[in-house]
Amino acid sequence: MRQLGQLEAVVMGRLWDWARPASVREVVDDLQRSRAIAYTTVMTVLDNLHRKGLVAREKDGRAYRYTAALTREEHAAALLEDVLAQSPDRGATLLRFVGQLSADDQVRLRAALADAEAEDA
Repeated sequence: MRQLGQLEAVVMGRLWDWARPASVREVVDDLQRSRAIAYTTVMTVLDNLHRKGLVAREKDGRAYRYTAALTREEHAAALLEDVLAQSPDRGATLLRFVGQLSADDQVRLRAALADAEAEDA
């Protein structure tokens, strides 16, 4: 999974924040509060996101309603996995990553690892 483009990230952010199906018109109207953007541009972005498997869509009359196919957290985790997959030494990459985490995030990571271990047991 590759990093989202700037407009893709903005559109996905809206879908994640709303956590409900949204039409192209709803996304356009929301985006136009802060910038000029064409309906067809947003429609193309949502269609591209659908082809990439990042959004699901369902027919609603003549239009589609879109929802995020992954949560924001699932998407971030997939990006991290892709970074690890590109590394010739996953252990070294993980070590560097963990070394850059704040103390609070290291505590969260330890708790997540403990939870994962408990689930596997």
